[in-house]
Amino acid sequence: MGTTAGRRRPATIHDVAREAGVSRGTVSRVLNGGHYVSPAAKAAVDAAIRRTGYVVNRHARSLITGKSDSVAFLLTEPQERFFEDPNFNVLLRACTQALADRDIPLILMIAGTEDERRRNLRYIEAGHVDGVLLVSSHSGDPVVARLHEAGVPVVACGKPLGQTTRIGYVAADDRDGAREMVRHLYATGRRRIATVTGPLDTPGGVERLAGYRETLAACGLPVDEDLIVTGDYSRASGAEAARTLLERAPDTDAVFVASDLMAQGVLDTLARAGKRIPEDIAVGGFDDSPAALDSQPPLTTIRQPWDRISAEMVRTLLARIAGEDPATVILPTELVVRASA
Repeated sequence: MGTTAGRRRPATIHDVAREAGVSRGTVSRVLNGGHYVSPAAKAAVDAAIRRTGYVVNRHARSLITGKSDSVAFLLTEPQERFFEDPNFNVLLRACTQALADRDIPLILMIAGTEDERRRNLRYIEAGHVDGVLLVSSHSGDPVVARLHEAGVPVVACGKPLGQTTRIGYVAADDRDGAREMVRHLYATGRRRIATVTGPLDTPGGVERLAGYRETLAACGLPVDEDLIVTGDYSRASGAEAARTLLERAPDTDAVFVASDLMAQGVLDTLARAGKRIPEDIAVGGFDDSPAALDSQPPLTTIRQPWDRISAEMVRTLLARIAGEDPATVILPTELVVRASA
């Protein structure tokens, strides 16, 4: 009759120290940031951790340090928006990777309703995470104030609107990206350039509309309010906005749409109306998300540097957790020309 082998004992900090030929104190210093450790000793400890398969006991360490060694990705949008909008998934994936490189877990939290917001804030305020990456905050959103009052380090994706407290944030240059798209549409001979904005209680909605207005004026074109329709970043709102534009201003010859997903909805409506893209109406988006390549025709758009945005969000949040002041990072965008404009 065969015997069943016992489960292998997990490697301990003692095993790592013995394997590396250093003291437990040296291993502990490496695990807590590598301060006051020589490069040779750190390399020896890192190699020993790989050979022994040592895994940090985060619960035990949190009892000593008072930190959870985890970060929350808090999305203040309804759950269906998380699954519909590819930007959120791209940002989540990139932030997860940036934190994984530092061996820090990321916890996804969605707070699109009052109940969800209350549960998630209670969890965060209890100290279960060391900081929050806040995504898609709307003007007047109470989340920022609550986190600030609780002393929780926060970094937002996009400039928070209507906040009296100073908060760090990382953003693409929304206004300049909008200017570049409108200049491109103008350069192709378009003179009745409409826009579908994002929600005007979000930084992207406000800044991209401002860039659109400024560039029309700079090109000597009037700002016609009939050519401005507000959407909510969903595909359905883009489709509805295009129907509104066709009714209000049938002579529209270009549309700058404040997100690629809304631009897909615009293209759907224009195709059903028998409009040729770009011969009859040129369409430009914003984001350079997977939706831009899935569009028919492929979408001319403004590229947001999602990898850099996520890396900077993680870097500035970890700096806040370490006690540094809030920081602002604005990153440049890039025009990507495809077949739609």
